[in-house]
Amino acid sequence: MSTRGLTVFAMLVLACTTLTSAGAQEGDPGGAITLVATPRLVDPEYRATVLLAVPVENNRHVGVIVNKPTRNSLSSLFPEHAPSKLVRDPVYFGGPMLRQAVFAVVHIDHTPGPGSIQMMKELFLATQGAVVDHIIEETPNEARYYVGYVAWRPGELRQEVDRGLWYVLDADPELAFRKDPGGLWEELLRRARAVTAGATVGSPVSPGLVSAFGLE
Repeated sequence: MSTRGLTVFAMLVLACTTLTSAGAQEGDPGGAITLVATPRLVDPEYRATVLLAVPVENNRHVGVIVNKPTRNSLSSLFPEHAPSKLVRDPVYFGGPMLRQAVFAVVHIDHTPGPGSIQMMKELFLATQGAVVDHIIEETPNEARYYVGYVAWRPGELRQEVDRGLWYVLDADPELAFRKDPGGLWEELLRRARAVTAGATVGSPVSPGLVSAFGLE
């Protein structure tokens, strides 16, 4: 089975979240953030998670959970797709939306293809099955592969931050490729608490970071 069969699912991402095109985002890669779940966030799908997220048009955000590897390899999901056998890392759980589809966060200095979102400099989220296929076939271990993703409606992430569900930190591209994510949440939780210690009491994000990360 080829990942091309997932193209229909991945295209739904664009329809559901009204994502801007890769070309529109390529010139403005500075909006990514790291989200660290606070102990208040008890939803089992988000508890103790770390996310890399990026703003898209109309005050929306999309992202992937970076610290939840599954027990599946890409080749176990697609046993008849030979290039998948070259991928060394496990597939990660990226989020509860469209978990039937495979997405890729790829380290590359140009857009990997249509529908891709630039998260940071030389870091893209590939959303279309044909593009993910191409990444697997050409540079299989320059990417991390996710089932599912996370999306927020306009203003929803800001509301969640205000409710104390997330700490907000600078985006770190290395988090997307951390070899052993065990303990990552605890590490960043300590860092986030230290960073926000001087912020407004009860606020999980320093006021100076709000506009910088598109959370106004």
